[in-house]
Amino acid sequence: MFSVGFDLDMTLVDSRPGIAAAFRRLSALTGVPIDADLAVTRLGPPLEHEIAYWYPAAEVPAAVARYRALYPDHAVAPSPALPGAAEALAAVRAAGGRVLVLTAKKTELAALHLRHLGLVADELRGLAWADGKALALRETGAVAYVGDHVADMAAARAAGVFAVGVTTGPCTADELVQAGADTVLADLRGFPLLLAQIPLGRGVTGD
Repeated sequence: MFSVGFDLDMTLVDSRPGIAAAFRRLSALTGVPIDADLAVTRLGPPLEHEIAYWYPAAEVPAAVARYRALYPDHAVAPSPALPGAAEALAAVRAAGGRVLVLTAKKTELAALHLRHLGLVADELRGLAWADGKALALRETGAVAYVGDHVADMAAARAAGVFAVGVTTGPCTADELVQAGADTVLADLRGFPLLLAQIPLGRGVTGD
């Protein structure tokens, strides 16, 4: 059986409102100024990357832990699904595939978003970034990966799968193409039609 992978933040979920709220609460509790509006323009890389802009290196681990503790109460409810997200996942299942969600976010926090929005993944892997995403794509027999970041496109290329970019995140269509996107969509509403054009014969299990 084949799998199609999806990124979470800014691919399936517009997590900017929730992440901004969590950063503002973290800032208030720690007394460290954080420009939350700027921070949410850089979503994609692991949390530690963003925290390091605002905290000394020695304080990053503690700030990361505190942010994650705040996340369930502040970041989940304000974050809506992006247009076409539910339909994209449904299209994969209708074609006989499995839905894989790969994200740099901690698995438990990503699961809260999916549950809140009624988005069902057959498999969810958190703390996955760059080479970690490429490895997961290979292990799960993925035929495609859908993401909003240039690193998502690089991971898809490294795994040898079809790379689908969406411009709902911080990267432009040109940036996604230059990073290896086979095609770029404005959002996931175009994905069901595109899926019919992706070769679905690859898979490591159940074939």
